[in-house]
Amino acid sequence: MARTALVVGASGIVGSATASLLVEQGWTVHGLARRPTDQQGVLPVAADLQDGVATAAALRDVRPDAVFITTWLRQDSERENIRVNSAMVRNLLDALPTRTGRRHVALVTGLKHYLGPFEAYGKGALPQTPFREEQGRLDIDNFYYAQEDEVFRAAARDGFSWSVHRPHTVIGKAVGNAMNMGTTLAVYATLCRETGRPFTFPGSAAQWDGLTDMTDARQLAHQLLWAATTPGAANEAFNIVNGDVFRWSWMWQQIADWFGVTAAPFDGTIRPLEEQMAEDGALWREIARREGLAEPDLSRLASPWHTDADLGRPIEVITDMSKSRRLGFLRYQATDDAFFDLFAQLRADRLIP
Repeated sequence: MARTALVVGASGIVGSATASLLVEQGWTVHGLARRPTDQQGVLPVAADLQDGVATAAALRDVRPDAVFITTWLRQDSERENIRVNSAMVRNLLDALPTRTGRRHVALVTGLKHYLGPFEAYGKGALPQTPFREEQGRLDIDNFYYAQEDEVFRAAARDGFSWSVHRPHTVIGKAVGNAMNMGTTLAVYATLCRETGRPFTFPGSAAQWDGLTDMTDARQLAHQLLWAATTPGAANEAFNIVNGDVFRWSWMWQQIADWFGVTAAPFDGTIRPLEEQMAEDGALWREIARREGLAEPDLSRLASPWHTDADLGRPIEVITDMSKSRRLGFLRYQATDDAFFDLFAQLRADRLIP
């Protein structure tokens, strides 16, 4: 039976991976973004979710069986994050035309559900790790909670099923994305190779020595599809990571070896990438010109602030996947391979030399 999907944020890391998987599985896929990009098999929908009237007009002829919300807009404060991002979800769900039969809405948030927003990231009283879905909300403002509440209200009103998906740091390809560790590290390693600078871990001793996990965008896409098509997964929240664990003291050397750079010994000092890369914009433009790269603007490839936030955390972060595994989601992805696959794709697409 033909099925139709609406992927919201289709040009982002998660949205593009989700749209690709759905196309591969035979779905008719509408990809909504403020500035849609060309993606094979995806029908572009241009809309700014901050404008409810324009969103409704853009979606008037789209009647999806499943909706995947994979987007957000970063603001200067958590209060503004809540106001803007909850309104975007509300405008979207208010704009969807009614339909007969089952509809599923999936919302992608993340581990800041457990760690708190950027203003209070990893501070205060936090749940015990590994993080489990039954752990309650923190007593703090968090735009993820506001987004969830909009989905819950609309589901109660319109009768659709929902799922919430909480990845750890996502590995995947997107240009202009606000949270993009994989491409940030690829660009940083390229700059280190160009200049002879040591490949210096920017984060904390807790992250260097402690266990952690990550989420390949393809792994998340598969869980989104699974939840949308598995009745037993309806109206549940799920953690989603690759299924392996590692220490950055090991992974940092794997990435250095892939790029042929020297990994600097870690002495316990935090050296943020925002500082290390602060003056590299002109150098990247020169590399892009010389190598014929597709994107000369360093700020559209790298998001040092986000990588610094993740790698600078003072606590170990491990995610429990038992809930979805018990329900039948058994897919696995090795994280080092996820990085290497991304780096190869970035090179093939002429985003790094």
